[in-house]
Amino acid sequence: MRQGALLIRLAAAPVDGAANEELIAFIASVLDVPKRQIAIASGERSRTKRLAITGLTTAQVEAKLSAILRS
Repeated sequence: MRQGALLIRLAAAPVDGAANEELIAFIASVLDVPKRQIAIASGERSRTKRLAITGLTTAQVEAKLSAILRS
């Protein structure tokens, strides 16, 4: 975490949306939801992104991320 944001480093290059696809796949696996439930709400071409996640409450997302960060 850095300044209230989750910092994720990806192996994929930011070319033709490859890094965005890898980010969505990673978050989907961490949250145990299908990739179709995650979309980039803003920052598609930026290093800083906001994600829209459907099917989970904010509290559920925070709990799952906190569990991963503690382990």
